[in-house]
Amino acid sequence: MKRLAIFVLAFFAASSPSYAAPLCDDFGFAGLLAKCNRGETIKLTLAAGEPLGEDVVLQSGAYYKLEITSDGSAELALEGPDFFRSIWMNEIVINKIEIRPMAIDSIEFDKAGTVELSFIAIKPGNHVLKIPGTSGESQRMTFSIR
Repeated sequence: MKRLAIFVLAFFAASSPSYAAPLCDDFGFAGLLAKCNRGETIKLTLAAGEPLGEDVVLQSGAYYKLEITSDGSAELALEGPDFFRSIWMNEIVINKIEIRPMAIDSIEFDKAGTVELSFIAIKPGNHVLKIPGTSGESQRMTFSIR
């Protein structure tokens, strides 16, 4: 099974210029969720009048965590259906409750709190998360999946 997975990855790497290999080549039992395939945790803060954060480059096939924290200064949301359709979401954790969704379009905070999304980046391209109803560059983040 492991040899087949490595063969498939090698085949796609050789035949597709847009393919990016996962971060490791010995996944073990956990597959793409293996510890060696995890990128850095991405931290994002929602606060009234503050920028969301810096643009991020992700590796296609790698596993990431996105930690979104709202400081409670305003009722704020994040929307990004294009981004959420470009990843495979493992789970969303809210107050130690794990949710395994098929898909989402947005997340809204009515008060202070933290949401953690764990996912595998899949579809190459530039994908945006933004605060709905805003047009400022500081109120959006671009996730570039390579």
